[in-house]
Amino acid sequence: MAASSSSLLLLHKPTYNFHFAASSVPTYINSARFRISSSIFPLDRRRRRRIWSVSGFKSMADLVKTNARRDGEDRFQALEQEAFISNSSSELQNELVSDAGDGIEAIANRLSKWIVAALFGSVLLLRHDGAALWAVIGSVSNSVLSVALKRILNQERPVATLRSDPGMPSSHAQSISFISVFSVFSVMEWLGTNVLSLFLSGFILALGSYFTWLRVSQKLHTTSQVVVGAIVGSVYSTLWYVTWNSLVLEAFTSTFSVQIALFLVAAASALGFAVYVLLNWFKDDR
Repeated sequence: MAASSSSLLLLHKPTYNFHFAASSVPTYINSARFRISSSIFPLDRRRRRRIWSVSGFKSMADLVKTNARRDGEDRFQALEQEAFISNSSSELQNELVSDAGDGIEAIANRLSKWIVAALFGSVLLLRHDGAALWAVIGSVSNSVLSVALKRILNQERPVATLRSDPGMPSSHAQSISFISVFSVFSVMEWLGTNVLSLFLSGFILALGSYFTWLRVSQKLHTTSQVVVGAIVGSVYSTLWYVTWNSLVLEAFTSTFSVQIALFLVAAASALGFAVYVLLNWFKDDR
């Protein structure tokens, strides 16, 4: 029994005590794993580096391209804005200039009849003779002829909404031409043929031509309507002036009754013209 118990004690008594440090095994394992992974998979890490480097290069290139594209778009938009602003400013300037030009021409057109009437009145007062009375009658009869021709020809104006009456021939052109030609004849009769008379005659004709052209620029008449009116007025004025010198002057100077008759007809014509001015000219200027 004693021998068996001693043998059991010997069996249960440990002969060696193995003790491993806590960090020895993991360190070896980790280092081994690192060696294995680095030795087995060296290409994967290089590929990863290449992939990362290529992807990084591509992302940088895309970023540069995106920024360049944005910069180009911004510059293009800026150029478009500058072009739009410059075009808008130039169009505005052109509109202002054209509006100013149209306004000046419109004002000149409205004042043309008053200027021509003042010129004609000045010539009549300077003459204060039988030819002046004859000119008053001729001016009114010329206007009546213009109205008759308009009704006969019955041609519309270029813009029918501006005026409803016919436009052929232009009554303004016909009246202005009559007065201008009669004024030129009077100047040449007073001053003779010299530099001053030629200058005054040229100025009168140029002013009358400008006032006549305004009827076309303001779209109140066509060019043909104005030209026909100017021709009719000039021819009628010439015939009226020649008739005075060749026929009426002798009868006017020799017969008192002719003087009275001419004076009464001229007064009635002037009165009718004044009524026409009050009823039409002031209404047109409003």
